[in-house]
Amino acid sequence: MKLASLKGSRDGRLVVVSKNLAWCADASHIAPTLQAALDDWATTEPKLRLLAEDLEHEAIPMMRFHERMCAAPLPRAFHWVDGSAYVNHVELVRKARGAEMPESFWTDPLVYQGGSDDLLGARDPIVAGDEAWGIDFEGEVAVITDDVPMGCPEADAHDHIKLVMLVNDVSLRNLIPNELAKGFGFYQSKPSTAFSPVAVTPDELGQSWQDAKLKRPLLSTLNGEAFGKPDAGVDMTFSFARLIEHVTKTRRLRAGAIVGSGTVSNKDGDTPGKPVADGGLGYSCIAEVRMIETIDGGAPRTPFMRFGDTIRIEMMDETGHSIFGAIEQTVTKG
Repeated sequence: MKLASLKGSRDGRLVVVSKNLAWCADASHIAPTLQAALDDWATTEPKLRLLAEDLEHEAIPMMRFHERMCAAPLPRAFHWVDGSAYVNHVELVRKARGAEMPESFWTDPLVYQGGSDDLLGARDPIVAGDEAWGIDFEGEVAVITDDVPMGCPEADAHDHIKLVMLVNDVSLRNLIPNELAKGFGFYQSKPSTAFSPVAVTPDELGQSWQDAKLKRPLLSTLNGEAFGKPDAGVDMTFSFARLIEHVTKTRRLRAGAIVGSGTVSNKDGDTPGKPVADGGLGYSCIAEVRMIETIDGGAPRTPFMRFGDTIRIEMMDETGHSIFGAIEQTVTKG
């Protein structure tokens, strides 16, 4: 089942979306918003599935689905916590700012709690005040949970994952070092996050969803040029179930909590990866390629994003069709 939130109100209007992303049907008679559906998922999910089946059979009123009409699946969420499940990425970006990586990062997940009051739709612009801030995209996967109890073990966490979606967790790289040096975490360096037009149930992903990991390439295109295609199921040190276990150690999660994977990142054999243009899988953020350039040549060559640049993030199924729709954002001056 695929769900989306159409723009038009603060929390969006819930629709079910056809498998091919061509059509949608109003679901407000079941739940006015996705958050309302998640609040009573045991009751609403079966009804939404029946509606989705009717949509596939063209047995109900439907309308064309346009990704540009979508808000984030949850335009504002009670909780947004982003992990760094791909430790290869953590190691690279820490090297880029001259920070050593503790060995514990390979066994104990790293997470931060992000702002969730203003989550962006897939076509909303990336608004920044200054190119000197070091504007970077970060292609990720995220899940949405139902109510998760405190102390949830990894084995039980699988059942609490209700929806999966894609993420662009924008980072302002040049603001990060000074902000983290204060010892209090990200804030100004992490502006509003964007999400794919559609969120899907794990069963919709078939064999691509295994062990609480999404095993498909995540495609990033910067200004029309292929930038990255790493597999989200490869080199993921911590599964979503493990991340949920970690974040519920001292608290519960409420329905509608979003848990992110962190930037999808693959190694290339014994190396930390190489660009698509050189036959590699590329990267899901600019910071990684800049680190590789620094290692190889002593200095980065690839600039961070500038006003007018466009990033597109998407994932295809085995037949080449888009699963979640595309995040496509252009950087604009605020």
